Amino acid sequence: MNTIEIAGRYSVLANDTCCLSCGGAAEKSEAKPNEVCIDLGSGRGTDVLRLADEVGSGGFVYGVDVTEEMVRKATSTAAKIGVENVQFVIADLEQIPLESDIADLIISNCTLNHVSNKSKVWSEIFRLLKNGGRFVISDIFSSLPVPEEYANDPVAVAECWAGSITKAEYLAIIKNAGFKDFRILEESKPYPKGKIEVSSFTISAVKDEYSCC
Repeated sequence: MNTIEIAGRYSVLANDTCCLSCGGAAEKSEAKPNEVCIDLGSGRGTDVLRLADEVGSGGFVYGVDVTEEMVRKATSTAAKIGVENVQFVIADLEQIPLESDIADLIISNCTLNHVSNKSKVWSEIFRLLKNGGRFVISDIFSSLPVPEEYANDPVAVAECWAGSITKAEYLAIIKNAGFKDFRILEESKPYPKGKIEVSSFTISAVKDEYSCC
């Protein structure tokens, strides 16, 4: 899936609310003063602005979203309320134009399941984190591979499960990116969706100098 196709999916999500209980990464991330944070799939910027307050003037928060409209809205909101320690970036999550080893914390809420090449996204997360940096990601996984008929179904996309993968595949991708000792902070009971079931979870791990060795 190319950037334009992903943008089309996000455009649907811009006006719909995910019906699954996926989210809360910012609340669970425990951002600290002076940290540099990144929100992947930052949307209207709500979590970015929250993190900006938590890290204070000595910290900085980047919001990354593929949808130009969302970045424009988020940038406008930050300017209106006078938040200066933020920057919103239009980018494909598979190739993020930020320098390596920049972030103390990366969060995301119900976004990564929409990207087709999840391995590349997780490689980017590993690249962007400093040694000792952490991610807190809330997302969706499926009980079985999602049937092809739902891949481009507008309802399934808006409900945040069309691009989901199984839990085993999801965890394998995280491990292959270089993370090892991750923790599942929260996991929901399965929801019936179409011909399968899906669940939401929030997962966290720390990047360390031995993670990739």
